[in-house]
Amino acid sequence: MTCARRALRSTVVALALVLAGVTGGCGAYSFSGATIPSHIETIAIPIVDDRSTSPFTTLDRDLTDLLVDRFVNQTRLSLTTNEADADALLDVRIQRYTNEPTTVRGDERASVNRISLNVQVEYVDQVNDESFVSRSFTTNSDYDPVEEGIEGEEDAVQRAISNLADDIFTEATSNW
Repeated sequence: MTCARRALRSTVVALALVLAGVTGGCGAYSFSGATIPSHIETIAIPIVDDRSTSPFTTLDRDLTDLLVDRFVNQTRLSLTTNEADADALLDVRIQRYTNEPTTVRGDERASVNRISLNVQVEYVDQVNDESFVSRSFTTNSDYDPVEEGIEGEEDAVQRAISNLADDIFTEATSNW
């Protein structure tokens, strides 16, 4: 056997041992970095309640879809529509939406606007009747209203809700 083949074989064996150690250790671990207690198998994620004055009528549905995507595709959880029977319940309310200028050009026109979204999150272990997460999250995203117009605002909103979904998911799955 050549030196190159021995080195490759040793590397493959070492990698296999590392992977076996990582996957054999904790039943709540996943490769996304998300951890879910072993007694939690199902999650209910009702449509986000939009209490803001956002001009975007699909903000609630868009954020809900992003949360479902993260919790179902990046964990072992199964989605259920039956809130009462779910092992975990994720309840999200959009509290505030703002769109304000942050930079003004010499001609007194806004050159940068900032979208801010604030949500309140309750993530509950319904098996043990305890709260995993109970807090608010805020995120921002900027755009150029002159150059980008309404499309820029729409893109900024999508970036903001994507960031919120990431933040909520990370908080909800990293506390164990």
